[in-house]
Amino acid sequence: MSGKKTFLVGPGFIGWVVLDLLIKENYDVTALVRRKEHGQALEKHGAKLVYGQLHDHDIIAENTASSDIVFHTATADDLPSVKAILDGVQQRAKHGKNTIYIHTSGTSLLADGAAGNFKSDKIYSDKDRSQIDSLPNDAPHRSIDLEIVRVQKELGDEAKIAIVAPPLIYGYNEWNDRLSIQIPSLTKFAIKHGFAGQVNKGLSVWSTVHVNDLGRAYMKILHKLESSPASYVLDNPYFFCENGKEFAWGEAAEEIGKGLHKAGKVKDPAPKTIPEELYPDVCGEVTPSVVGCNSRSRAVRLRELGWKPQEKGVFESLHEDEIPAMLRQAQS
Repeated sequence: MSGKKTFLVGPGFIGWVVLDLLIKENYDVTALVRRKEHGQALEKHGAKLVYGQLHDHDIIAENTASSDIVFHTATADDLPSVKAILDGVQQRAKHGKNTIYIHTSGTSLLADGAAGNFKSDKIYSDKDRSQIDSLPNDAPHRSIDLEIVRVQKELGDEAKIAIVAPPLIYGYNEWNDRLSIQIPSLTKFAIKHGFAGQVNKGLSVWSTVHVNDLGRAYMKILHKLESSPASYVLDNPYFFCENGKEFAWGEAAEEIGKGLHKAGKVKDPAPKTIPEELYPDVCGEVTPSVVGCNSRSRAVRLRELGWKPQEKGVFESLHEDEIPAMLRQAQS
């Protein structure tokens, strides 16, 4: 459905990939940006711009109200920007206009507190909404997701709202020079401290997806929503997105050690346990959760839509793309 007005909040690591795919399909895309430099780069890719920040309620609500489709790919934890989008969606509903809203959550939702000490056998499927509904309200990202679901229920068939929960995202695109968070944080830690680190035993396991495969997943969901009644997502708004490949955090530390040892950045490639006093140099107090818990998911619904992962695996990407990019960035 080309030509539809689309508003994208968060044209960064994930959002820029989605933006390019939308523009290739002739969607009329406006992106919310903070910095002029970033905006100029997006304009070259064909986007229109509105300048503002996540706390700019009126800017976000107004642009949502004038758009047929809205993506939020900025962060899974910013309630004010989500409320602004929902306000805009509700304004449209009052005027008889339906909106497609695709929000980005994340499978930190599934974090189990393992802190690297064990591999969990628990695997969540997006086909079974009851598994997700049973998660505690204080799980990461959960309060945002619950607010979206609450408003979705009020709107009924006046909006089509989906929540995408990616696992660990990896990958690098030269044209935007952006990286994800989890494995790059561990890699930067290793460069700084001279050893590849893991949380405790490094046994916990995560599912993975390349950012380009994730971008294609958003498009699959969008096209499905364009051709389906609202009941499709009212019954279940959740979509996981994983490529069928998992890793343990200890394996990640081993691969980081190998890559940085080859680059001459660490003397010994063998991983070591990260002392708690060094957590601030990884992800702060949430380090055991961000790079130490279990989060295993299955993207059943996306595969039913015909989505198939196409990109290289997480460690292939680490060695070929991400470590070289981080070493270049460190030198600049």
